[in-house]
Amino acid sequence: MLDTLTSPVPNADAALVAALLAVDPAGLGGVALRAPAGPLRDTWLTLLRENLPASTPVHRVPLHATDAALLGGLDLAATLHAGRPVAQLGLLARCDGGVLLLAMAERVGAGVASQLSAVLDTQVVALERDGLTQRRPARVALVALDEGDGDEEQMPATLLDRVAFHLPLQAAASDDDAPVDWTREEVADARARLAQVVVPESVVQALCAASLVWGVNSMRAPLLAVRVARAAAALSGMDEAEEVHASLAARLVLAPRATRVPAPPAEETEDTPQPAEAQTPEQDTTDAPPPEAQSDGKDNTPDEEEAPGALDDRLIEAVRAAIPPGLLAALQMGQARQARAAAAGRSGQLMKNQNRGRPVGTRRAEPRSGARLHILETLRAAAPWQRLRQQKADGPKRIQVRREDFHVVRFRQRRPTTTLFVVDASGSAALHRLAEAKGAVELLLAECYVRRDKVAVLAFRGEGCELLLPPTRSLARAKRSLAALPGGGGTPLAAGIEAAHELAQQIGRQGETPVVVMLTDGRANVARDGRHGRAKATEDALAAADAFRLAGFAALLIDTSSQPGDASRTMAERMGATCVPLPHAGAAGLSQAVRLASVPGAR
Repeated sequence: MLDTLTSPVPNADAALVAALLAVDPAGLGGVALRAPAGPLRDTWLTLLRENLPASTPVHRVPLHATDAALLGGLDLAATLHAGRPVAQLGLLARCDGGVLLLAMAERVGAGVASQLSAVLDTQVVALERDGLTQRRPARVALVALDEGDGDEEQMPATLLDRVAFHLPLQAAASDDDAPVDWTREEVADARARLAQVVVPESVVQALCAASLVWGVNSMRAPLLAVRVARAAAALSGMDEAEEVHASLAARLVLAPRATRVPAPPAEETEDTPQPAEAQTPEQDTTDAPPPEAQSDGKDNTPDEEEAPGALDDRLIEAVRAAIPPGLLAALQMGQARQARAAAAGRSGQLMKNQNRGRPVGTRRAEPRSGARLHILETLRAAAPWQRLRQQKADGPKRIQVRREDFHVVRFRQRRPTTTLFVVDASGSAALHRLAEAKGAVELLLAECYVRRDKVAVLAFRGEGCELLLPPTRSLARAKRSLAALPGGGGTPLAAGIEAAHELAQQIGRQGETPVVVMLTDGRANVARDGRHGRAKATEDALAAADAFRLAGFAALLIDTSSQPGDASRTMAERMGATCVPLPHAGAAGLSQAVRLASVPGAR
C-alpha cells in the first residue's frame, strides 16, 4: 500500500495503467512514462512492482548499452578456460517475463532503440555473433522513463509505436482523482482470466474506426487498443470486453497518438414525405405494406437494436474528451506535425573518423595510422582458437593472438554546420534585404552558440562578390561586418553563385557541412566578365547554377522580389535548391526557413 502522506500519489489513469500493464506486460509492450525524476515517478514504479508477481525480474538498461550487453555474446573468461566458445546471456534474455527500465529514453541511441524494437516485435533474442547462433525467449515489457523537456527532446518513434501507453505522469489533484488500489491477488486473477476474455468484432471495428478518424497512422495502435480492452475486461472480472472497456482503451491508447481532429459530420438531407392529399388511392394501396408485414410480433425498439456506427461515435467522443484543450486546438490548426518537424533541429552530416568522435563499434583491421586497438574484442576473436593454437605452439602456454584477430575501434563524428548567406546587395531595395539578413544572422548565431555552428556572409553587387563575414561564431564580429555594407548597383548573380560554390567547397574540405542560403530575386544584369547585359548575365548565372547543383550542396533560395516570379524558381531548380518566396519576410521568418531547410532529409 502506498504511503500517501510522504510522497505524491499518481492520478487514477496512472494507477490504472500500472494495473493493466501488470495484467499483460508482454502483450501491451510497455509504457512511455514522461516525467522528471522524483518522488512521483518512484511512487508509480513502486505501484507497478506491487502489482507484478514477486518473482518478476526488473532490470535497468544502460543508456549506451552495447549489442553484447543487450543480446549476449562470448563469455571471454569461460571461453579461455574451456578452450571452446561459451555463450553469455544478455540483458534481454535474463529479463524474460519481466520489465525493462530504460532511463533517459529521450537520449537513447538508434542502435539500442532498434534492438529493443525487434525484441518487442518478436519476443525473441536472436544472437548471431562471435561464432554463436542462438535464439532465446525475451517476453518483456518496456518502461521508458522519458525526462525530456518540451518537444525538442523525444524518445525514438520506433519505441513509442510499440508501447501501448504514452503517459505524462501527473499527481492526483483531488480525492475524486485518487488512484484505485489493486491488490496483487486481483491482478493475478486477471492474468489467469486474460486468455479467456473475448473481444467482440463490433468493438474491434469501432477501435479501428476511431483510430482512422483521429489520424492514428500506425497499425499497431488499434491492435494495442484491443489488447488494452481485453486486459481491462479481465481486470473487471468479465469474460467479454464491453463498451466501457473499449472507451477506456481509446482514451488511453488512441488519444495520445491523435494527429488530427475529425471533420464535423455532414448534415443529413432527409427526404420530405409526400403530402397525403397528393397521393392517389392507387399509391396508397400499392405502397402500404400488408397488415401482417406491419407487425410480425416483434417490437424493434431503439433500445433493442442499436443504430450502426453508434459505438464508433462514442469511442470518437471518448478520445476527444481525453485530449487536453490546448493540444486539441493545436490539432485543429494543423500545427502538431509542423511543430514536431521544426523541433527536429539542425545537425551536420555524419562522417567516419579513425580516432575522433563517438565509438560506434569495432571492425577487423590492424591498428595502423593512429587507429586504436580494441583489446577486449581482439581477445574475443582469439579465444575460440586457443586450444588449437597452444597444441601447435612449442613454447609456454600463453594466449596466442594473431594478426587476423586484431579489432580496432570505429568512431563516428558529426560534422559541424556552416550556414552561408549569399545576399543580393544591389538595387533600390538592398537596404531592406540587408536588414533582414542582419537579423537572421544574429538569430542564427545565438542558436549556433549552443550547437557550435558557424555563419558566413557573402554580398554581391556592382561587378563582383565580396566575402563580408568569414565563417565565425562571433556575434559581435557579425554585427560589425554587416553594419557598413553599402547597397545599390548591378546584379552580378553569376559571381555570387560562383563565390558561394567556392566557399562551400572550402568549408567542406575543412570537415564541415555547408548550407547555402541565397537572398535574391533571380534577375541578373551583370555577366561574369563584368559587362552589363541581361541576356548574357542570365546565361552565365544559369551555367554557374548548373555547376553548383553538381556539387550537391544543401541550398535554399529566398525570393526577395515584391512579386514572386519565374526567374527565382528557374534559378532554384538549376541550383538544386529549395525556393521560398518571402517578399516581406522578417528576421524571425527567415531564420525559421533556414532551420527547416537545414534538417537532414527535408529537401
